[in-house]
Amino acid sequence: MSEKSAVPYGLVGRTLGHSWSPQIHARLGSAPYDLFELEPDELAGFVRGGSWAGLNVTIPYKHEAALLADVRSTRVERLGAANTLVRQQDGSVLAENTDVLGFSWMLERFCRRELAGAPADVLGGRDVLVLGDGGASSAVRAALEDDARARVSVISRHGRDTYDTLLERHADAALVVNATPVGMYPSCPASPLSAQTLDGLTGLLGVLDVVYNPARTGLCLAAERRGLPFESGLSMLVAQAFRSSELFQGRALDDALVGRIAGEIFAQTENVVLIGMPGAGKTSCGRRFARLLGRPFVDVDEVISTEQGRRPGQIIREDGEKAFRALESAATGRYGARSGLVIACGGGVVTRPENYDLLHQNGRIVFLDRPLAELSAQGRPLSQARGVEQLAAERMGSYRAWADIVVSCTGSPASDAELIASLLRV
Repeated sequence: MSEKSAVPYGLVGRTLGHSWSPQIHARLGSAPYDLFELEPDELAGFVRGGSWAGLNVTIPYKHEAALLADVRSTRVERLGAANTLVRQQDGSVLAENTDVLGFSWMLERFCRRELAGAPADVLGGRDVLVLGDGGASSAVRAALEDDARARVSVISRHGRDTYDTLLERHADAALVVNATPVGMYPSCPASPLSAQTLDGLTGLLGVLDVVYNPARTGLCLAAERRGLPFESGLSMLVAQAFRSSELFQGRALDDALVGRIAGEIFAQTENVVLIGMPGAGKTSCGRRFARLLGRPFVDVDEVISTEQGRRPGQIIREDGEKAFRALESAATGRYGARSGLVIACGGGVVTRPENYDLLHQNGRIVFLDRPLAELSAQGRPLSQARGVEQLAAERMGSYRAWADIVVSCTGSPASDAELIASLLRV
């Protein structure tokens, strides 16, 4: 058995990768908290013989975790899956499903904030679509049935209700909940529903997604474009951890911790993206801002130069602008999907509308607005060929439409960086 089993709390799974659970549990008081990647033949020995005090369990072990426990809550008995195991004073293992409790917290807050009522008041008796039929789907269904008294329809690739028959049978659905991994990092921003399908749900009040990375999944972005309220799964992640931590520690915690911790994680992981005209100072300001925050800095043009062995201007002259824009979108997608970065984009990133979702899915977009008279065309073939004024006329509307914040440049990278920090409150 791993020496890590001596750590009192942790998360068990087969392939965990990056997880925010350790920092969440540190804030909740259930620490030290570690990640335990186990093969299937290691799980039973770890659960039954480990010296842990409390464990969270993720795929693919939630069903087996329930079977390995000595005592199962009514939720675990109902769903056949456990995501929380607690070592009781007599040494026995208690299994609970706090995924249900976490989604209940998320649903309650969303309905009251966005739909102006308790879940049962706004969703009671109405059709609610749950996408996917796996373990997360079972927890979501239980919360919707118990808390909202909704009429839940499970949409999957097989069975009675499929994606192909969704509009035919459920056009009046009030809520869509994605309980599949579609759209999860790094395969983002994909969506389990097409734009046409979402448009066909004429009774839709809002969209929820249990995926928490990226911050705005493909489904959430599609809902945002249609003016629908939406939320991805960060609050559910924190809320289920909150309930687990209460069980681990054997004491009640302050409910306000859920919102505070979710807000802190969002602020720490959200990218800050700089856009603006060529020569506006995005690179120099971005470097200063990244140092100010202690974050990694990425310049998309520099990424392309390193990968291609040629500067953007040379690529445009030799291969054409279209070829360069394809490289730019590929780099934008890779880094826009990551978290906690400061990203400086090339001036023409706004010429491809699809780049907006790539940047917006995990980031706040800042438009650096520098007077045209201060912009240099030197070394910039598009600025030289078409003129700064013409480029501005073509792009300025997109810069402003994409921006969450517009910053009028102050004259120095350092002061611009400090101004951005004050406006973003970071």
